[in-house]
Amino acid sequence: MNYVFVPGAWHGGWSWHPVAQRMAGAGHRAVTLTMPGLSPGDDPREVRLADAVEYLIAEIERRDLTDAVLVGHSWGGIPIAGAVRRLAGRLRGIALVSAFVPRGGESMADAMGPDVGGHVRATIEAAPDHTIGVDFPSFRASLMQDEPENLQRLVHDLLVPQPGGYMLDALDTVDLATADVPITYLLAENDRALAAPGAELAARVGVEPVLVPGTHETILTHPDEVAKALRDRTEN
Repeated sequence: MNYVFVPGAWHGGWSWHPVAQRMAGAGHRAVTLTMPGLSPGDDPREVRLADAVEYLIAEIERRDLTDAVLVGHSWGGIPIAGAVRRLAGRLRGIALVSAFVPRGGESMADAMGPDVGGHVRATIEAAPDHTIGVDFPSFRASLMQDEPENLQRLVHDLLVPQPGGYMLDALDTVDLATADVPITYLLAENDRALAAPGAELAARVGVEPVLVPGTHETILTHPDEVAKALRDRTEN
């Protein structure tokens, strides 16, 4: 089976490496992607959400992957939602790990509510490179709370400012059921960073959440448990 891992905001394919290595060790192919605008040397100023969707589709087609499971973390649920219709014939399943599930016409900024969303828009508009970062206190309190500070700082130092288009653009329509494949939602039990309750997000794709330990960064702090849950829910 082929697992294709899509990272969340500010993250690259590196964030999925611990889980991907465990999936590869179980005999599966594991592909970790870094979305356009989030690699060294990328120019994020003109990057739009459509570019992430097209990149995901193009990488699966370029590698000629079939029997594929799309696995998205956090913001990564959005490009997956945008890609499933065109990838339906290549997919074996969809797995979302503490991931956002958008509604049609709803951007990531919209989902954060008027106050936070307004701050996101203002920050992006004011930034010369049209990006938005996350400061360490916010990261420490909401994305990786209760972990050792040296680990928090290590992960925070790896983050890259998110292209503004990824936060401000919305998919016209969202229908993950179009792929006609099983959908799994893994929810980190101590997640504080989701834009809506995890049970509500799982309900948007018609499933109950499966709890895994850890915070929003569970894919880095609890890769054994995440990989096991993925295998348990997608291998059969």
